[in-house]
Amino acid sequence: MMEEKKQTFDANEAAWLVKELNESFRTGKTKSYEWRVSQLKGIEKMVVEREKDICEALYKDLSKPEYEAFVSEIAMVKSSCEEALKELKQWMKPEKAKTSMATYPSSAEIVSEPLGAVLVISTWNYPFSLSVKPVIGAITAGNAVVLKPSEIAPATSSLLSKLFEEYLDRSAVRVLEGGVLETTALLDQKWDKIFYTGSPRVGRIVMTAAAKHLTPVVLELGGKCPAVIDSDVDLQVTVRRIIAGKWQLNNGQACISVDYIITTKEFAPKLIDALRKGIEEFFGTDPMESKDISCIVSSNHFSRLESLMDDYKVFNKIVVGGQRNQKKLKIAPTIFLDVPGDSQLMQEEIFGPLLPIITVENVKDSIDLINSKPKPLTAYLFTNNEKLKNNFVQSVSSGGMVINDTVLHVTVSSLPFGGVGESGMGSYHGKFSFDAFSHKKAVLYRSFSGDASVRYPPYTPEKQKLIRAVMNGGIFDIILALMGF
Repeated sequence: MMEEKKQTFDANEAAWLVKELNESFRTGKTKSYEWRVSQLKGIEKMVVEREKDICEALYKDLSKPEYEAFVSEIAMVKSSCEEALKELKQWMKPEKAKTSMATYPSSAEIVSEPLGAVLVISTWNYPFSLSVKPVIGAITAGNAVVLKPSEIAPATSSLLSKLFEEYLDRSAVRVLEGGVLETTALLDQKWDKIFYTGSPRVGRIVMTAAAKHLTPVVLELGGKCPAVIDSDVDLQVTVRRIIAGKWQLNNGQACISVDYIITTKEFAPKLIDALRKGIEEFFGTDPMESKDISCIVSSNHFSRLESLMDDYKVFNKIVVGGQRNQKKLKIAPTIFLDVPGDSQLMQEEIFGPLLPIITVENVKDSIDLINSKPKPLTAYLFTNNEKLKNNFVQSVSSGGMVINDTVLHVTVSSLPFGGVGESGMGSYHGKFSFDAFSHKKAVLYRSFSGDASVRYPPYTPEKQKLIRAVMNGGIFDIILALMGF
């Protein structure tokens, strides 16, 4: 009982943790280029030396295949580190800014400065990369940071706590494990920024807590990501890329996985047949026995997905798959055809291996269907029709968009990754991660020369003419005003 009390993390302990981090930040060490580089090298070393441990933890939590663990977790973190180490000096440099005639003579710049003590709350579906990548952003910007990993992926959470202790500077970079009570205690504190990855429901809780302290937030949420498939596509390539963007992606447990497909009534049978063959090619005749597909993360999530499958509006709409094993937390890739729009399957983000196909008369009708729902994190389109591509890009609002593929936009660090509307706010990846955790401070430099009397009282008609000319920015007007015209 005494041991249990000792391990309790409450608001007082959270306040003490924030105080320690702020004290560390105020020493100025996290602002130095050398400290930032040392921490990035620490993460890089951690990933290389402990790759096996990381893969094992991911397998314990999600039965994640080693190939997937390397590609979507380890390689992504390593790549982020390498880019940050290469570009950090350039990112930290002040950006020159233009000045106006009104401030002549002067110069100006935009200085990126760290915010202070920041909180990163990560999620369970990519529990390593979605924990470490935001921390990399916080470190590159020069902040002290606390990471709260997801308790739903306990093996990875425990490993992160040990690895951060071993490889990083504990005075400025911490991991706090726990569940709702610990997260609530952390959210009660005043942070300089909160970065949250997870569901819109919890995102609202995070934002409400942040509002008490006027703390800015980045919310990486989700939504129902559509994939529109035209009939003029290369069907084999399209199907492979849809499978990669659904079942190869943590068995659909990803915020950017294909949530539903829209295609024409005429093309749907051909597409379903190709998907059936593709699933068999990738995962065998019995995908429940495949070692190349992840399990469902927990019994709660399994039950949620089961209830979506058993909904009386959709249970008879299954055209591929449908097998399940609660003991093994496995659900086979399952495709539905023409489920009602008011079914739970089409009302909430699926976050699993279930894939509804919605049919329309004309593929152009898909745009109105997508726009009738909350803005998704990502929208996908497969077509060779240039007019449709342009119309899709211009008409559909989403966090990101990929034409003729799925999910690969997250590997392009020069593109911001983030949502819009209910799918989130703010973005990161590459320099966008540095910017997410930085304040852009405007700095204007002037000397003691050029102190024009026109700026000060008494306000004469001549001064008014001159100030108007200066504010209008026309050299000719200024000359005329100086000459008395």
